[in-house]
Amino acid sequence: MPPVAVRHLNTTSADFETEFKRVLHWSAETDHAIEERVAAILEDVRTRGDAAVLEYTARFDALEAPSVAALELTREELQRAFDAITPAQRSALESAAKRVRAYHERQLQACGLSWSYRDEDGTLLGQKVTPLDRVGIYVPGGKAAYPSSVLMNAIPAHVAGVSDIVMVVPTPRGEKNALVLAAAYVAGVSRAFTIGGAQAVGALAHGTATVPRVDKITGPGNAYVASAKRRVFGQVGIDMIAGPSEILVLADGTTPPDWVAMDLFSQAEHDELAQSILLCPDAGYIAQVQASIDRLIDGMPRRDVIRASLEGRGALILTRDMEEACAISNRIAPEHLEVSSAEPHRWEPLLRHAGAIFLGAYTSESLGDYCAGPNHVLPTSGTARFSSPLGVYDFQKRSSLIEVSEAGAQQLGPIAAELAYGEGLQAHAQAAEFRLKRAE
Repeated sequence: MPPVAVRHLNTTSADFETEFKRVLHWSAETDHAIEERVAAILEDVRTRGDAAVLEYTARFDALEAPSVAALELTREELQRAFDAITPAQRSALESAAKRVRAYHERQLQACGLSWSYRDEDGTLLGQKVTPLDRVGIYVPGGKAAYPSSVLMNAIPAHVAGVSDIVMVVPTPRGEKNALVLAAAYVAGVSRAFTIGGAQAVGALAHGTATVPRVDKITGPGNAYVASAKRRVFGQVGIDMIAGPSEILVLADGTTPPDWVAMDLFSQAEHDELAQSILLCPDAGYIAQVQASIDRLIDGMPRRDVIRASLEGRGALILTRDMEEACAISNRIAPEHLEVSSAEPHRWEPLLRHAGAIFLGAYTSESLGDYCAGPNHVLPTSGTARFSSPLGVYDFQKRSSLIEVSEAGAQQLGPIAAELAYGEGLQAHAQAAEFRLKRAE
């Protein structure tokens, strides 16, 4: 096999900025035909409910069913799947679920609790945190199965206090993945339906006679799912619109090059549009990583996908030093950021934008995908500049608490009235003034 033609860039080259922008370019625009098709499917599901869901499931998943109720997976079926998988698989699911739950329980304690205080006038101010009533989680099916996505979506919802978690997962030709069903059992999914695509998103967003309407939809999917989530936002909440998966490795040359090459593969194997980038100040080490890529790729079952990804959107970038590598990383704002260094904590304070930061040579991104504990649903396509990983907070809402005392009303009333008169809102002003004590 020929060498993998990954782009090699040098930050000191005159054309670096042009080539760098070419590497990062990815259009998030959805094909117009997909948008039109999704809009029609959503409207059909909204108006015809179960009947439309059944038709699209038969058409797109080759799965005929007499009713949507027949597409629901019972708790007993989920348990049977759990019992049927191997002991090693059961142990792995339970261990991963335990770690994911422990992490999100800590997250709840840190940022998911109500709080209040009283000021010097006795006025109570605070925030009431309450869970969403019902959420829908979309789990991809078809080309691949993702039991880890079940854990990462359902467990933080449980920890947040969501009482009703509805899972949808496509099962083309009726082929059910036992690990996905077992994960739903372990994660405590309330109800599960074997439907997918835009029709599943529409059913969750609008509700049908059988599928309950939810308050928020989370989880990844293909272009049709992403388009549908974008369109139903506002009627329900959504987590994010995810683009292709990404990994950025900051390396100082101390990690075995085979390890870094395989970490680059770990994202490239997702699909041809996935992006894997290495930033390193050591030209000799970059050459070693390239040699590892060329030697290891033939042993990968998904080598064609990996090659297309690395040659289409990958890059090995020589930087002046690690400080510059950190600055470029902040420009990229990657989904997964590995600091493959002997001194990862030296560089971590310089890193401001990333979905998840993996510190040290032994912290492969794949551990975060499955069992480290933090959530693997992460912002992509540079949105880590302003977005966060999926977490307990995504399954909660916050209400402000205000209880103004009589003394507080005397202090706040004139302030509010002055500002209200300035805005031309007399009723606002007088509502505050009515509560002021009149001079005797």
